[in-house]
Amino acid sequence: MTSIGESLPLTGVNELIRFQALMPARGQVRLGTLNNLRWLAVVGQTIALLVVRLVLNFDFPLLLAVAPVAASAVMNIVLAIAYPSARRLRPREATAFLAYDILQLAALLYFTGGIENPFALLFVAPVVISAATLDVFGTLFLGGLSFIAIIFLWQTHLPLPWSPVNGFSLPQLYQVGIWVSLLLGIGFTSIYAWRIAGEATRMSAALSATQLALAREHRLASLGALAAAAAHELGTPLGTIAVVAHELERELAGNPHADDFRLLRSEADRCRGILARLAQPEESVLGQMERLSVGALLDDIAAPHRGVDVGIVLDIQPGPPPKIWRVPEILHGLGNLIENAADFATSEVRLRARWDERVLTIEVIDDGPGFAAEIFEQIGEPYVTSRPHRRKDIGKTAALSYGKQEGMGLGFFIAKTLVEQTGGSVTARNKVRGGAIVTATWPRGAIDGPNPPRQELRF
Repeated sequence: MTSIGESLPLTGVNELIRFQALMPARGQVRLGTLNNLRWLAVVGQTIALLVVRLVLNFDFPLLLAVAPVAASAVMNIVLAIAYPSARRLRPREATAFLAYDILQLAALLYFTGGIENPFALLFVAPVVISAATLDVFGTLFLGGLSFIAIIFLWQTHLPLPWSPVNGFSLPQLYQVGIWVSLLLGIGFTSIYAWRIAGEATRMSAALSATQLALAREHRLASLGALAAAAAHELGTPLGTIAVVAHELERELAGNPHADDFRLLRSEADRCRGILARLAQPEESVLGQMERLSVGALLDDIAAPHRGVDVGIVLDIQPGPPPKIWRVPEILHGLGNLIENAADFATSEVRLRARWDERVLTIEVIDDGPGFAAEIFEQIGEPYVTSRPHRRKDIGKTAALSYGKQEGMGLGFFIAKTLVEQTGGSVTARNKVRGGAIVTATWPRGAIDGPNPPRQELRF
């Protein structure tokens, strides 16, 4: 099983989408969140200005000080009207809004004492919000803007409102201490918030990945139990079918329908053999661990699926072929993909193998209707199917045509899961002129190395 702390090999399209959806997104801040925080600042700043001017009777330019507060209120109203509150801001947009908050606070403090005003501590807030939600570049920009604003207010500002007017002045050394404490406070709290937010993101990602892994393991276990139950329940009726077909074949010797009963009996025997392997998987694997060239392996896998209506063509790259381990995951995974393509193909299924120094790719190409566009995000999930499943005419009797029926959608899921357990990935797309292409890709050495592929729980 892949360690959660390592890079997670997200190989499935749908798993990738689901995993990213569960991860906390950096830079994805709602506009409504920033607007609500700004409204709190507007209310708090308005109350503070009115109390200082009307209750404490401290003299300062009230109208000038109220101007930045009114500008924030107007901006919030305009944003609320122009955009929905649930809108997700891009990192640059969120950085711009927080930069405005820093400049607005700097303008307000300019009229009310500069860094001598105890509310200068609020410079920390926008930078901490950025460190917790935005990227490092936005945080560095806002931190630099705050430093510039603090230095500017240290050098020039209107007197701090006091009684008597201009009757209070902090010592220069104390002002330097305030300046240093603001700079250190912004730096320390920002780094602390950044580290905590990053740790929370990694922990959330690990928990989400664990949930996906457990969910897939549960689905595989359920399918294994279902296969064992099917092997047990279907054994007896298939045996009865084989016996009856054998008797009918013997009694109708020379009859044109004898070939159909012979085919029916052989298919029933084949089903019984498959069910026997499902019931005792450990015995079916014994003696199968060998290496075959990619062409021989594909020919071996495709052999049971060669029919009278669909031709299977091998398209192998020239040159010395890689030798692939003949393990059950490869046999059943690629076998399901080939069977699925044969069911939906009109006349041909092409197996194309390509390789280079980095990857080994096997494509299963059919000329059927292709995948429906609306299910691409769900490809690989169980019970998801869109293409009508066609059963071919069996034997020589046209009356045995079964028409069309819907598939269960488990074949692709099982194939994808088995391929990923050997270190590969499966993707699907449609051809331009009809048909589907399913691609299985492995890094070199995963299934053609000196040792058999190690089963991994991939998610």
